[in-house]
Amino acid sequence: MKAAIKTSRRDFIKTGSVSAAALLLGSKLSAFAAPGKKLGIALVGLGGYSGGQLAPALQHTANCYLAGIVTGTPAKAKDWAAKYNIPAKNIYNYQNFDEIATNKDIDIVYVVLPVSMHKEFTIRAARAGKHVICEKPMALNASDCREMIAACKKANRLLSIGYRLHFEPHNQEVMRLGQKQVFGKVNQIDTGNGFTYNGDPNAWRLKKALSGGGALMDMGIYSIQGSRYTLGQEPIAVKARQEKTRPELFREVDETIYWELKFPGGAKVTGKSSYNNNWSYLDLTAQKGKFKLEPAFGYGGLDGTVNGKPMNVPNNIQQAAQMDDFANCVRLNKQSRVPGEEGLKDMKVVDAIYRSLASGKWENIV
Repeated sequence: MKAAIKTSRRDFIKTGSVSAAALLLGSKLSAFAAPGKKLGIALVGLGGYSGGQLAPALQHTANCYLAGIVTGTPAKAKDWAAKYNIPAKNIYNYQNFDEIATNKDIDIVYVVLPVSMHKEFTIRAARAGKHVICEKPMALNASDCREMIAACKKANRLLSIGYRLHFEPHNQEVMRLGQKQVFGKVNQIDTGNGFTYNGDPNAWRLKKALSGGGALMDMGIYSIQGSRYTLGQEPIAVKARQEKTRPELFREVDETIYWELKFPGGAKVTGKSSYNNNWSYLDLTAQKGKFKLEPAFGYGGLDGTVNGKPMNVPNNIQQAAQMDDFANCVRLNKQSRVPGEEGLKDMKVVDAIYRSLASGKWENIV
């Protein structure tokens, strides 16, 4: 085994209340955009992912553009306004966010906040008349996901989850090979995603109340997704175990988790997530062949093989493709390929994994 390399998360993956007035005004805005109009996106939360990935990607989109921002840090607002030419009327904070209901420049709100805030701002955005992209993991638990889905449906607004890999060519090819059974039925999957955490010990992702959990929520969600979208099936039960080698750092959240998933078709599926190992792979064995992605889940530089030969598909700007697709969905009033229900399915698995860690037994995914 190779020695673990110390990396940051960013370095690693590079390789509800609303006022009655806001509700009324939001209900009067057009729900769907006119053909040909570039839709305005407001990023809610200006952390590393917004600044390092989403805002740059929005400079390469055809169907949408960076129209507004929401931040609690005035210095960030000033810097972003200058860098991206954002007018003052399109800049909000977390207190006056609901006033976004009257802003016709903004069609879509992208929630890029700590997980504990996803539900609140998804619901507030929908009630304010905006379509919503919510970053993954969708929420702290499946129950919160259901509330978010219901709120968006009630408001007649579309909801999508930030599953960028559904728009990435290597992962799309894995979906095709697995779901179409190009090499016969997939009978074995092994997948892992993680990095060696050496960041701020006081970061929100290490606080359970804010993150909901550790590496499983942050990185393991990709491995769960990879298993599900390769097979095109939903798992029915899971058994999990964990290890913690740095309890002083990961006091509140999980460090490394291993699991086995049961699928209706009988495939043997194992997965793992970690804040103490650099993993990024999706390894699949079918009846008549093998295919693998490694790296599998990063923002770029992904690579794959089919029966030992190069996959020969391109990398792309995943977030640009993801946001362009959702803007087109809004324009056409059609469901995203990664709707809120997709996030709910993952959180049902995550909830069951945590139950299994507590019980030491197989847990049904319900």
